[in-house]
Amino acid sequence: MCDYSLHAVATRPAEVGETIVTTTFRGTSTRGFASEADMSVAVCLLPGTELAFADNVRYDNRWIWTRTINSRVGKFGKIDPHIPDRHHDAIEFPDGKYVLVTQLVEGQRATVLQLPVTQPLSERENKPQTVADNRPTTTRRLPIG
Repeated sequence: MCDYSLHAVATRPAEVGETIVTTTFRGTSTRGFASEADMSVAVCLLPGTELAFADNVRYDNRWIWTRTINSRVGKFGKIDPHIPDRHHDAIEFPDGKYVLVTQLVEGQRATVLQLPVTQPLSERENKPQTVADNRPTTTRRLPIG
């Protein structure tokens, strides 16, 4: 997903193994991820996408100071989705802290390690699964409500 503030920027989905870079997109005040090959196109991440940064992650804290998260791995997600007209795209770190993508310092490189599973539930429900004794079983879900 790309935040609402990037509606006027060309976008494409992330690919496993690619290196993406934090940048501010021309004509916006929003930061996000772009491909090293084309910094004008926003690379959109799905919630649950796992990233490995080249260095410890740096982000803006207030106006002119930056801070560092002592971690190089994170998972993309959304925070406060119920609040409209606000940045929601964020990176969650192993210590449970979140940093908004728009606060990430420009020029940081990250590799897309893994994308989340996006297979439709209807396809997953009826697929046989192999258990320890190699007998196929069918997963069933009970209706809620």
